[in-house]
Amino acid sequence: MEQQPVEQRPEEQLPVGIDELLERVRAGYQRIGAHEAYDAAQTGGALLVDIRYAALRERDGVIPGALVIERNELEWRLDPQGSHKTPEATGHDLRVVVICNEGYASSLAAASLHQLGLHRATDLIGGFQAWKAAGLPVTP
Repeated sequence: MEQQPVEQRPEEQLPVGIDELLERVRAGYQRIGAHEAYDAAQTGGALLVDIRYAALRERDGVIPGALVIERNELEWRLDPQGSHKTPEATGHDLRVVVICNEGYASSLAAASLHQLGLHRATDLIGGFQAWKAAGLPVTP
């Protein structure tokens, strides 16, 4: 009996490494730098969301005015249609800038928010460490 070749269906993708995954998700939106994020937050044009865990916030401080939502709660708190949404989750057009420690986890988080329909979600290049290095405000 002759074996037929196995066809790969479009929904079945070959596994990728984290570097390729990051490249793919980042290609889907425009990332921003620390000063652009600061300016957008100051003018009300963006909601800064810090997804770092508590130990990092305690060690390094926080960005004044940033909404703290740890990564494991992000989608539930920012889904405008969700039952556990935060008051800041006002709609799918909300511009969200996700901030992690160095700008890696935030990229995956922003991609996840895009899947929820938050089409203006982005992340901070270099994360909190880039913000701090730029001399932008940090509260201990």
